[in-house]
Amino acid sequence: MVRIMGIDPGLRRTGWGIIEAEGNRLRFVACGVLTPAVDQELSLRLVHLHEGLMRLIAEHHPAEAAVEETFVNAGARSTLLLGQARGIAVMTPASMGLPVGEYSANLVKKSVVGTGHAEKKQIELMVKTLMPAANFTSSDAADALAIAICHAHHRQHRKLAASA
Repeated sequence: MVRIMGIDPGLRRTGWGIIEAEGNRLRFVACGVLTPAVDQELSLRLVHLHEGLMRLIAEHHPAEAAVEETFVNAGARSTLLLGQARGIAVMTPASMGLPVGEYSANLVKKSVVGTGHAEKKQIELMVKTLMPAANFTSSDAADALAIAICHAHHRQHRKLAASA
C-alpha cells in the first residue's frame, strides 16, 4: 500500500488530497485547501503554501506526491504567477524526500473520468464514486484527489519507464 498526496497548485487556493492505493483499490485519507491571504505580498503567499504543504506532509506521511502541470492561461502574467505556486508544490515534497509525479490536466481527467475534456462536476462525481468516503467541499480539493488517483494509476508505468 502506498500513500499518495495530490496537489492542485494555485496562489488563491491550493487543493490537496491524500489517498492510499493498493493495486486498483483506493482509499480516501484526507483533503482540503490551503488559502493564502490574497492581500499579502506574493513572497508571503508562497511561504504560506510551502509551510502548509510541509505541515501536511509531516502530518499525513505520504510516500509519493503528484502535481498537476501548469495550464497556460491567455495572460502571461497569470501564467507566470501560477508557475511560482506550482514550483512550490513540486519543490516542497521533493525537498522532503518524496518522489513527485507531474501530470497534465487532460491526463488527470482521462484517468479519472475517461475523457480528457471533462467538466469540474464530472471530476467531482467520479472522485466521489471512486472514494465514497471523500468529504471534499471544493473543486480544488476534488481536483487534488483526482491528481492523486491519476498518479496511483500511472505510478508503476512511470517506475518502469525510469528504470529502462
